[in-house]
Amino acid sequence: MSIHRRISFILRASPPSRLDKALARDVPEDANLSRTRLGKLIEQGAVMVAGEVVRDPRARVAEGQVVEIGVEEAEESHIQAEDIPLEVIHEDDDLIVINKPAGMVVHPAPGSPSGTLVNALMAHCGDNLSGVGGMKRPGIVHRIDKETSGLLVVAKSDAAHHGLAKQFEKHTVERYYMALVYGVPDANDPRLRGIRGASFETGNILKLTTQLARHKTDRQRQAVLFNGGRHAVTRARTVESFGTPPVLALMECWLETGRTHQIRVHMAHAGHSLVGDPTYGGRRKLPKAALPEIVAETVKAFPRQALHAAVLGFEHPVSGQMMRFEAPLPQDMDDLLQSVRLAV
Repeated sequence: MSIHRRISFILRASPPSRLDKALARDVPEDANLSRTRLGKLIEQGAVMVAGEVVRDPRARVAEGQVVEIGVEEAEESHIQAEDIPLEVIHEDDDLIVINKPAGMVVHPAPGSPSGTLVNALMAHCGDNLSGVGGMKRPGIVHRIDKETSGLLVVAKSDAAHHGLAKQFEKHTVERYYMALVYGVPDANDPRLRGIRGASFETGNILKLTTQLARHKTDRQRQAVLFNGGRHAVTRARTVESFGTPPVLALMECWLETGRTHQIRVHMAHAGHSLVGDPTYGGRRKLPKAALPEIVAETVKAFPRQALHAAVLGFEHPVSGQMMRFEAPLPQDMDDLLQSVRLAV
């Protein structure tokens, strides 16, 4: 193993009994080593405790022991670089902010081995990737669905990856989405007030608080639960409504947590599924009198969930500067909104 840097420190008082947990607690902050990375370094034999190499993450440790970690040079990634155009909103030595188009997968997977955002970033960033998790690759700290458009921040260095991951874990990242949904959520709607997990805050802000987990029978979906799963909170307010009577709403949604499909499954749970969402019921029929037939057909034919990550704000993990970015609605969503506006 080619050692790039060595990190030495002393275990503080009352360390956790396991080596991996003790390292996660006591490793210096500026080492920028995640718990996952530390686990891999233990397995690789890169961790010495009191002068002895320890490969067992469950090994017992004691206060005052000297730990030395050898961090290797970043390896070349197996992910293929692909020359795919990207809309770069911001880029510096540590991170890059992208306005992702609908239809692009974020990370290679068995069903999408190429053509992804990561493939594109491998080509775009080239040698400017300093190594994330021991490999020269972009650091994905959050994702948006393939058919959702909008803003993503990606780490280019270990320091940025570590710092951004902590902000997402603490839910301090500002994320606002624009969504076109069926119906118009209203605090005076007795149906909506009767839905478990739904409540309203001042300003007619809909709050949805549930647990989310993978659906038991359909592995492509998430399911709302109230026992088990992962805590999820979404807030949404109506920006504009359409139809006579109103049958569609442009919603501003923001996340307290960031779970898979969170906005899509929460809005469907509330009875206000996203237009165009094939997974959570976004192909509903509109009342004939509410919109002209041609406009109703345009809504019905929208080919993807009408969801756009419009605002992204965070603290730069290296400089400490507060950063906030906005991305306008993509052309397909803007055209759809214009068509329903003109019909009103």
